[in-house]
Amino acid sequence: MNHRIYLQLFPVQKAEMGQTLLLSDVARLEGKDTLVTELAEIPIYTIGPGDKSHVVIDILTVLQSIHHWFPDIEIDVVGPTQTVTEIETPRSSKTSVLLVFVWILLFVGAGLTIMNFHEDVSMLEVHQKLHFLITGTENKQPLFIQIPYSFGLGIGMILFFNHIFKKRLNEEPSPLELEMHQYNQEINRYLAETESDRSSKTWNSNTSSPSS
Repeated sequence: MNHRIYLQLFPVQKAEMGQTLLLSDVARLEGKDTLVTELAEIPIYTIGPGDKSHVVIDILTVLQSIHHWFPDIEIDVVGPTQTVTEIETPRSSKTSVLLVFVWILLFVGAGLTIMNFHEDVSMLEVHQKLHFLITGTENKQPLFIQIPYSFGLGIGMILFFNHIFKKRLNEEPSPLELEMHQYNQEINRYLAETESDRSSKTWNSNTSSPSS
């Protein structure tokens, strides 16, 4: 008997090395509940040692797996025709040390950049002139301007990036998050366009029927 199922591939998902991706891991299904439950257990792809950091699965690979177990089923595909799987690897102590090193490097580099900028624009002279305009007296270290300015600089950076450590100030994405999102989209698009056909590997461990 023919049944109609609507299928929408997830744009991106994560998996671990050695994990077998089921249909429910790579796609959203809509249709008869009992049939959706059976389809959700269909194995699609097994992450193996030959896979590096990403695996691209196209809709034809998914349809082949579905029709292998349910030849008469009708599938209506909605949305993207490829899905990218990010392979997660356990973080080692070497990775943690490298992360700390990069964090310190970026922190020092950002501090030097700010100091060099202030030196280039002669910010101290600007503060001295502001102090003279406000008070009428000269002061080589106008602290009542410099201290609030320093706090304002830090608060401005927090508001700009919309984060205090891991806590988000509001629901709006920060400019950095937008850039990272666009960067990830470009990576996924590149992978989807350049990944070689892996359909032959899809069947390497699909010898048992899905559980009902």
